[in-house]
Amino acid sequence: MSLVLDPAAQDLLFREARTANTFTDEPVTDEQVQVIYDLVKFGPTAFNQSPLRVVLVRSAEGRERLVQHMSEGNRPKTATAPLVAILAADNEFHEEIPALLPHFPQAKDMFFAERPVRESSAGLNAALQAAYFIIGVRAAGLAAGPMTGYDAAGVQKEFLDGDHTPLMIVNIGKPGEDAWFPRSPRLSYDEVITTV
Repeated sequence: MSLVLDPAAQDLLFREARTANTFTDEPVTDEQVQVIYDLVKFGPTAFNQSPLRVVLVRSAEGRERLVQHMSEGNRPKTATAPLVAILAADNEFHEEIPALLPHFPQAKDMFFAERPVRESSAGLNAALQAAYFIIGVRAAGLAAGPMTGYDAAGVQKEFLDGDHTPLMIVNIGKPGEDAWFPRSPRLSYDEVITTV
């Protein structure tokens, strides 16, 4: 059996895709980001809660504020990427449930009345959406450089608020010179898949 998705698309999204470490100076437009979002918003989340929130860092002032919170090795690429996205989980996502789940609006209070429950669910489902976002960036013909090497408390204070938890920072653009590290190994099917 083969996949229905065209092999070239499989390569673009998975086999040939890598985390980019350098980028050209070609801009990433708001229109490109809109197209990416309009694709990935259809990825499933529990109760359709859709807790991912994205802060786009474009300005020189914003970039300077962000770079100071990045780990040393992530600073140069964050400083030079055409666009940087802060991906965060909205811990108050439940306020949107009546609109996002109109056939079951009572889920807002039935399942998500308590903050610790919301934080756990928001973290899991926003991380799922972050993965969709990275695939969407690739589908747009761009490279993504997702990173978790940063001061999360500093990024939260600088760009978010107490209701939003940063998950990762993603550099976005066309890959530059020597953008890729060699492909690292992956686990085999038998190492991952178990049938019971």
